[in-house]
Amino acid sequence: METSDSAKFRQIRHKPVLEATSDADLIVACMQMRTNANLSAILRTASCCGLQRVLVEGRASVEKKIARDGANTIEIEKRNTLEPALLQLRKEGYRLIGLEQTTNSSCLYDFAYPQKSVLVIGNERSGISEGLLDILDDVVEIPMYGVPYSFNAAVATSLAIYEFRRQHR
Repeated sequence: METSDSAKFRQIRHKPVLEATSDADLIVACMQMRTNANLSAILRTASCCGLQRVLVEGRASVEKKIARDGANTIEIEKRNTLEPALLQLRKEGYRLIGLEQTTNSSCLYDFAYPQKSVLVIGNERSGISEGLLDILDDVVEIPMYGVPYSFNAAVATSLAIYEFRRQHR
């Protein structure tokens, strides 16, 4: 392959960060994760998309090699349980949105994220608990075109966060 100065594409590492032009706010709230790798990957995506805050249920720790700068740029709030924090965020004007396959869930393609949203992420195996499903305002799901029937928790969260940022640049 030719590497002349007339090459059509050249790799640029670490382009300048884009500034979000919207004042929209997304907070991610994760139920107890089975692996710290998933939480760490979620933090990396959250940081890449300009999020400021992630709520984490239980005793999670961050793998800095996976989270990279996300470990330092995101405010991580550890909670024994998410429900009280979610109900408080609702009082502050946030809409509570679960990422889960459920009855009456909306397709991620068609869902319009409100300006102030909380994205609730379930456990990798058991999903969002029935107790939390009962307090959600909306549930979105990612359409599947093959098997297995769902994405990994970190991948699904990344897709949903990126869609929020696409809608609220």
